[in-house]
Amino acid sequence: MDFLLGNPFSSPVGQRIEKATDGSLQSEDWALNMEICDIINETEEGPKDAFRAVKKRIVGNKNFHEVMLALTVLETCVKNCGHRFHVLVASQDFVENVLVRTILPKNNPPTIVHDKVLNLIQSWADAFRSSPDLTGVVAVYEDLRRKGLEFPMTDLDMLSPIHTPQRSGCPEPPVPPLPFPYPCFVPPARAPPTWGSSVD
Repeated sequence: MDFLLGNPFSSPVGQRIEKATDGSLQSEDWALNMEICDIINETEEGPKDAFRAVKKRIVGNKNFHEVMLALTVLETCVKNCGHRFHVLVASQDFVENVLVRTILPKNNPPTIVHDKVLNLIQSWADAFRSSPDLTGVVAVYEDLRRKGLEFPMTDLDMLSPIHTPQRSGCPEPPVPPLPFPYPCFVPPARAPPTWGSSVD
């Protein structure tokens, strides 16, 4: 029970996160990343244990390859897991003291890590803006913009959707998503532009 005594990598999901963010990996292990998401979604302690393990891998780590792998795990979990995980990573404390701190100039992060962190903050702020208990990341995003920080140009519409498990009349899509619209897809109300052509 080492994970109860403070080693985030000793929990079942923590062990997998440690493996998925190991600096010896040449690239992401997507099968392992999705297994991590499954544990988060299917176990009581999964969200908190995963949160602690990702935080441990990022904070103070000068191996930016490991940090980048951890950011990818984090992004994957936010996109594939639900509110129990979102409420942890969207907190102002986590965003400021883990993500933003990682890209402070004194840490001399590579551009790829710097831009990845800013992209995550920007996309989460956009996705969680209307959820009252997930607005910590929105506050940090707005504060950084007020201070003049430039975020990478990102087409938010092109990003993969973030999983928001709110029940509605439409069932949740299966994972992985189908390449065509779901049965509950509602087409846009407005007609496509005619680009100046005459209407018959």
